[in-house]
Amino acid sequence: MRPDSMDNFAAPRPRSRRAFGLLRLGGIWLLSSAFFALGQAISVEAPVALTPLVVTASRAPQALDRVAFSTRIFTGAELLAAPTATLDGALRAVPGFSLFRRSDSFSANPTAQGVSLRGLGPSGASRSLVLLDGVPLNDPFGGWVLWSQLPRESIAGAEIVRGGGATAWGNASLGGVIQLLSPTLSADHATLSASAGAFSTRRASLGVTRTLGASSVQLFGETFTTAGFNLVAPERRGSIDEPAASNHSAFNIRARTRLGENLEATVTARTFEEIRHNGTPYQRNGSRSHFAAVGLSGAVTAAFTWNASAYAQRGSFASTFSSINVTRTAETPASDQFAVPSRANGAAWSGTWSHAAEGKTSFGLDARTVRGETQENFTFTNGAYTRQRFAGGRQAFAGLFALHEQALARDLTLTFGARLDDWRETDGHRRESINATGALARDDHFTDQHGVEFSPSAGLVWRTTSELRLRAAAQRAFRRPTLNELYRPFRAGSTVTEANPALRTERVTSTEVGADWTHGDFGLTGAIFWSDLRDAVGNVTLARGPGTFPIVGTLAAGGLGRQRLNLNSIHVRGIEFSTNYRLNERLRFTAEALWNDASVRRAEVAPALEGKRVAQVPRHTLTFGGTWRLPGGITLTPRLRWIGAQYEDDENTLRLGEVAVIDLGVVYPIGRGWELFLTGENLGNARIETGRSADGVVNTGTPRLGLTGVRGTW
Repeated sequence: MRPDSMDNFAAPRPRSRRAFGLLRLGGIWLLSSAFFALGQAISVEAPVALTPLVVTASRAPQALDRVAFSTRIFTGAELLAAPTATLDGALRAVPGFSLFRRSDSFSANPTAQGVSLRGLGPSGASRSLVLLDGVPLNDPFGGWVLWSQLPRESIAGAEIVRGGGATAWGNASLGGVIQLLSPTLSADHATLSASAGAFSTRRASLGVTRTLGASSVQLFGETFTTAGFNLVAPERRGSIDEPAASNHSAFNIRARTRLGENLEATVTARTFEEIRHNGTPYQRNGSRSHFAAVGLSGAVTAAFTWNASAYAQRGSFASTFSSINVTRTAETPASDQFAVPSRANGAAWSGTWSHAAEGKTSFGLDARTVRGETQENFTFTNGAYTRQRFAGGRQAFAGLFALHEQALARDLTLTFGARLDDWRETDGHRRESINATGALARDDHFTDQHGVEFSPSAGLVWRTTSELRLRAAAQRAFRRPTLNELYRPFRAGSTVTEANPALRTERVTSTEVGADWTHGDFGLTGAIFWSDLRDAVGNVTLARGPGTFPIVGTLAAGGLGRQRLNLNSIHVRGIEFSTNYRLNERLRFTAEALWNDASVRRAEVAPALEGKRVAQVPRHTLTFGGTWRLPGGITLTPRLRWIGAQYEDDENTLRLGEVAVIDLGVVYPIGRGWELFLTGENLGNARIETGRSADGVVNTGTPRLGLTGVRGTW
């Protein structure tokens, strides 16, 4: 897919201000907790709720109160009611959930939609694994996540395991695992949702489920379009800047059938296509994805169950980049990434054995192969591109794991496990040719790589009383750099970033100690965590223009030259809290806060970075939300997100300011399973700084956005 056919397809804060910011966060936290506690005197006694089951931590159903790692569960209803236009926007209710550039998929370039947890250095290549029903959603070539391909109505829930899950899932689980779950195919029903609002935004989705004897089939489709908003802050906006419009369509089909008394099969197919305008006439990108999977689940006995799956994914990505003059009145093409074909194939089997003495063992094996290549034109001279680049390779992963859960006493549970992964990288290449003659200017074939990774984990849960649970957990995880990081250089504006085929494997050791206290309708959870990330891949600044430099080549005045390099050690230390309180049947509050210090501990390739904060990681994050059911059936879901200041760059010279964002959702039932809804994002029209360049251009996130619509089930 070529771009010309895409229409068819600041300085550090003083220490005193940092202390004040921490005190302010703590004050907000204490006030909200005190408010919840004061309301207990008038609370209504609620029925005892069953402990939820989660599957992400160990690939097997596990009672939430026996999971040692910090885990957050979203129901499908909570995701749907979240006051945001996107699925990833809904997940931002968890402070540790970080997107690369503060923007969600409403406006962000797909290459900036990587996700991380607990401050492990957000980047376009996610440092956390994202799954849908056990299958990775991370892009095979770049590691980012196409959140738009998943309509919220098609998701039954989400599980976020912070700091855990690596033993069960392997590569890319550094910060934890995020798993989205599809609904169980059961009774006949249909769902419809349609909305419209600011920036000419329109969205419609339709889902139909039908049962045929022992089989069920679900069809789900969505279409979305928006004229978008300007990404550049008003003070630097020029005539070349235009709204970042986008449109996409998605279609999913799932079928389930019983093959026997204890055997069930599920077949899934998805297709997705998206076109985005990235803020200027020339800059666009397009994504296509096709996916198919087969899953089997069975039970040998009442005590032993198993699951197996196989999948294939094919994708394509295209993008154009430009260099913009100082007055932002003209742009010059910088690169034409006309195709990035990629594919991923995988298979997995896991079994769960529940045995005597309240013990459970899960074990299994999985394999995944990835292949991808960037195909692009670059070096624009005299009105035409003069060079072409093909760069990419192959990756293969195979792993086996075992996890055991054992009750040591009635109130004490131990979990431990280990995983062994074999990874291989082959066919690494980078070929550059001269367009006019076809002659090769560069023909690199990189040495094949191979390695073995060991990922152990352990956790201990002690229920000291019926109200208090103490827990401790630790794991080791790894991530191989993506094909994009290894082989593809890129240029964004006047900044050039070189690839590095010699990048080493990222490895992290994470530990946490936490406590969960529940008293009636009041719950309080807290955890202290620390992570040591070794050989972290970072975009390290090597040169400043103007001039010609080794590795990065020629830079214009104000241009930066960077390369992806391994930083020896990054330390992340943090504290997280969450509170929930149901005042009565109509009113419920939640609050979550995160403080973390992510800094470079050692960097032999760039000693000046030692002691610097990790780019794109704020120290403080807070979310405050609630649900208020008014007389007459109206439901309000307010949300406040406060994001502390963070740095755009590795050298901590480009500061992105702190911001408070207020969102609100309103739902009004109109009978027979139908409801009207209103979503208001950033009601205060706060300035959300998402990027800052060396020449002072600031990019901003979603301004005030209002959407209204209707949805129903019948």
